[in-house]
Amino acid sequence: MGKTKKSTYVMCAFVLVVVVLMIVAAVSGRDFANTAWALLPPVVAIGLALATKEVYSSLFIGILIGGLLYSGFSFEGTLVHVFQDGYVASVADAYNVGILIFLVILGAIVALMNKAGGSEAFGRWASEHIKTKTGAMLATTALGVLIFIDDYFNCLTVGSVMRPVAEKHGISKEKLSYLIDATAAPICIIAPVSSWAAAVSGFVKDSGVSGFSLFVKVIPFNFYAILTIVMMISLALMKFDYGPMRKFEPYTKESAKQKIDSMIKRSGSFAEKIEVMEDETLKEKGRKGGKVIDLVFPIVVLIIACVIGMLYSGGFFQGASIIEAFSDSDASVGLMLGSACTFIITIIYYLARRTLKFQDIMSCLPEGFKAMVPAILILVFAWTLKAMTDSLGAREFVSGLVEGSAAGLQVMLPAIIFLIGCFLSFSTGTSWGTFGILIPITISVFPITTSIGVVCVSACMAGAVCGDHCSPISDTTIMASAGADCDHINHVNTQLPYAITVAAVSFVAYIIAGIIPNWLIVLPIAIAMMIGTLFVIRNKVAKNA
Repeated sequence: MGKTKKSTYVMCAFVLVVVVLMIVAAVSGRDFANTAWALLPPVVAIGLALATKEVYSSLFIGILIGGLLYSGFSFEGTLVHVFQDGYVASVADAYNVGILIFLVILGAIVALMNKAGGSEAFGRWASEHIKTKTGAMLATTALGVLIFIDDYFNCLTVGSVMRPVAEKHGISKEKLSYLIDATAAPICIIAPVSSWAAAVSGFVKDSGVSGFSLFVKVIPFNFYAILTIVMMISLALMKFDYGPMRKFEPYTKESAKQKIDSMIKRSGSFAEKIEVMEDETLKEKGRKGGKVIDLVFPIVVLIIACVIGMLYSGGFFQGASIIEAFSDSDASVGLMLGSACTFIITIIYYLARRTLKFQDIMSCLPEGFKAMVPAILILVFAWTLKAMTDSLGAREFVSGLVEGSAAGLQVMLPAIIFLIGCFLSFSTGTSWGTFGILIPITISVFPITTSIGVVCVSACMAGAVCGDHCSPISDTTIMASAGADCDHINHVNTQLPYAITVAAVSFVAYIIAGIIPNWLIVLPIAIAMMIGTLFVIRNKVAKNA
């Protein structure tokens, strides 16, 4: 109760201060459009979410502030902008609808695999072949790297497959969430055949160069993505954690049992005892007698179907080449069609094998939808918050800021662009929106044919991914939490120190790259700095233990 009251007081005080500042600015005749005020809604939402641990209310307050700023404190204008221009427009957007359908179908597929016993069978198989916690962490990382086609698909698929393995080897949900999140956007941004490559290619289509060839050129300079992989492997091999993650690691099945026993002792009645035990064992229902193929087959079909769906949306079957098709693909359409086909094929497969009855299969639809409701809710709130930020002209403000300072800071420009990309993506929760803002500006300042131009475009991409990775309102961060069945704020708090560590080393690497724009020299230096930093942190943690 004390924590709840404290959170309420913090939220009320924070909102009161913000509203007073807004009223003062409005009375003075201040125009909020295309100014730093445009970044206030996401800053408020993120600050409140981290301070109070309440995601939905924090996002709504940020959205409300955006509506007030846009309408000039008009009640009617605020109401219309928040709900009609915000929520309704976000949910009605064709791209967003496709992603929501993909999430629901994917949730249903995961429910099917669980009910068929595939997840439990894979857990048994993994327990025989993956012997250690380090092996489980490396296997999770490897699977995340292999599923590079799209970050949404990556988060939920890796989570559903590796959750039983992580539990078996004592990997906490918070650690699993970090591994999932770190192999989502950071992997997709260095995978030439992915929805992210398609997005970046679209942002440079008017620059006179091939978007695909540019994407390949900037991969070795994407220090944040590469160093994130180094970070995950190093943490697994060096066997240590730091920051808030240490509160959740090491996690074991014995500690989980102790937690349940403690809950039972506090419950005080047999009925409550049964309720507690049912909550903890609910996920085990319907999993007996399955085979590994019951999990592997749907996932393989899903990967193939999503790739075909991406190619279809890009015009491959109308004569476009594979590269052109991926460059022009629509991730929303491709993933939606791929997941729908997979769901149908999986139903036929389970019926043919007599693994599940038709009634059991149909019951997985509402189960899958129910499992995805928290992620869908936060996504809708995040999309609406982005709409508020866009309507206030955040892009124009940041564009002017970058263009005004770029001319005299050529050597430091990659590092500066990296920081701006981090801040903008963190505030808005979108990598792709950040690409759209910064990449055209960078290309206009430095020709993409120069070495420094390539480094700067890479810094845009790395910064956008870094901010996306850290942001509580990022869709990939939300889905990583959902994939690992982890509390969202716990995931954000525990992974933030890891992401900031990689960002700090990346920032130094971009300073060096501004002086020596040669990845053969800078990348080995960056990797050495990353590993050296982790050794220093490990020694410090060991001394303080």
